[in-house]
Amino acid sequence: MNKYQDLKIWQKSMILTEEVYKLSKVLPKDEKFGLISQIKRCSVSIPSNIAEGAGRNSKKEFLHFLSIAHGSLMELETQLQLLYRLDLVKIDIINSLLEICNEVRKMNYSLQKSLKINM
Repeated sequence: MNKYQDLKIWQKSMILTEEVYKLSKVLPKDEKFGLISQIKRCSVSIPSNIAEGAGRNSKKEFLHFLSIAHGSLMELETQLQLLYRLDLVKIDIINSLLEICNEVRKMNYSLQKSLKINM
């Protein structure tokens, strides 16, 4: 399929993952095995599934992995909102990350739509 490193959605999701890892460094240590672990895991899942899907042999398989990436993105958004609700992170930091999430979501939707049209 595609060289995944050239995909803008993969590049943007890598930026999102980097920002999540930076955020995790300032969270309370008692969240190490809770929310920190969760936000890292689902953020890494997004570009990983995009890359895996791009490396598959069919558009149908790529769509499947983009769907998984979308689910991980929704999970991450929920956990980021929880960090704010628990008063662990200021709203401006959360909003900045949610903005990147929104960009990735739009890219994912567009890529899925494009793949479906060209099937």
